Amino acid sequence: MEPAITLPNTSGNGSGASSTPHSPVATGLILLAALAVLLATVVGNALVVAAVSTSRALRAPQNLFLVSLASADILVAVLVLPFSLANEVMGYWYFGGVWCSLYLALDVLLCTASIGHLCAISLDRYWAVTRASRLNLRRSPGRVKGMIGAVWAAAALVALPPLVRARPGGRECQLSQETWYVLASCAASFFAPCFVMVAVYCRIYHLTARRTATLLATRTSLTPGKKGPGLGTPGWRRQSQHQSMSLCRQRLVRAQERRFTVVLAVVMGAFVLCWFPFFFTYSLEAVCGEGCRVSKPLFNFFFWIGYCNSSLNPLIYTLFNRDFRVAFRRLLAVPHRHRS
Repeated sequence: MEPAITLPNTSGNGSGASSTPHSPVATGLILLAALAVLLATVVGNALVVAAVSTSRALRAPQNLFLVSLASADILVAVLVLPFSLANEVMGYWYFGGVWCSLYLALDVLLCTASIGHLCAISLDRYWAVTRASRLNLRRSPGRVKGMIGAVWAAAALVALPPLVRARPGGRECQLSQETWYVLASCAASFFAPCFVMVAVYCRIYHLTARRTATLLATRTSLTPGKKGPGLGTPGWRRQSQHQSMSLCRQRLVRAQERRFTVVLAVVMGAFVLCWFPFFFTYSLEAVCGEGCRVSKPLFNFFFWIGYCNSSLNPLIYTLFNRDFRVAFRRLLAVPHRHRS
């Protein structure tokens, strides 16, 4: 993500030092909202790392993806958000040219890595559905770490141009505005991972729905017909119990399918809603120039919504998992309610 290009709203003449870009009330609201996002990001992702590190039930190799994702999101909150917030509130870049270059590169690196992890998780889940028996044998910690390393390496390649070509100047901290870089970085950071995730999750849903339909049809065909022993006989009772169990199984399978659909909808919905507005307007402006530029407040709102995805990831990828819920209760010392 490259939000820093919109933050400086003053020229190099120093006029921004005498006045802030927002009213006191707006500044207070911005600070509260941004600090809430920062705190939620740090706490939520730290819980994910602690849960995987301390719970035996979460030691599966694929959970290393969540640890690396959470680490990237924590670094976004610690190394990027405070400076983006200061720049937004003050209206100019205060931290010097060297840190400007590092800040821009870290922003691109960490946000691209965060999105890349979401893409890698979707691929891992797809292989778990289509190659379950082979993947369980091959999903070693080393293989998962190799995929994680590939994600970070790809993010580093995208982040290298801002580090080399950034042009910090006085009170501004801007990325290169060259069209080729804007389009290439948007494609690598968002559009390509988004295409992969949509295609993979649609494929997972269709495979799951087809398997569910096959399973229900098989169980229905195995259910005895209505013709049989007379009412009240042991044979009739066995048939009635079998039909009741079959109906319960069908309801359970359908409930699981609905839950799986909801999970996929939440995953894709949150990802697209958080990131699409920023990357679409950013790339559109690079293509057609001033005629497609949205207002500065709206664009700033779009990139802050993108930051919010880092705070939502722990909720999306863990709270649907019972083992994570148990680990979170233990870490937070929340008593577990036993249901009868």
